[in-house]
Amino acid sequence: MKPKLQRTFSPTPDDIDRSWYVVDASGAPLGRLASEIAKVLRGKNKPTFAPHFDGGDYVVVVNAQKVQITGRKSTEKMYYHHSGYPGGLRADSFERMRDLYPERLIETAVRGMLPKNKLGRQTIKKLKVYPGTEHPHAAQSPEPLEFGYRKIEA
Repeated sequence: MKPKLQRTFSPTPDDIDRSWYVVDASGAPLGRLASEIAKVLRGKNKPTFAPHFDGGDYVVVVNAQKVQITGRKSTEKMYYHHSGYPGGLRADSFERMRDLYPERLIETAVRGMLPKNKLGRQTIKKLKVYPGTEHPHAAQSPEPLEFGYRKIEA
């Protein structure tokens, strides 16, 4: 009698149960926050994780305007983007970005930690970032998500 072979589990869309989480970014270090959010978006915190499959959860980030970074990065860190035209390189400091576009800070940091392919583009759509405490996703009843990082005292 031959032993029964066990096959490697590969998730399908029917196996996925997506949850909604809300994260408070006030006083949190940007890099540590982004890496934890990227793990949840990819589904690496679930036992059904597969690198070729988007099995992650939705994440709503509130208080993006109060995110912190350590050291002198608040004045020295620059964000670059190009318009596509000759001489169209633009640069903004961290402080200016936090004042004008606080959502982009977290979106950019998380996007850099996701795969650079179709899977990453599909995964980043599950991230919702808001500068204040209000968000329009109360109907999904998101659960609060806490991480083990240390809050920076302002």
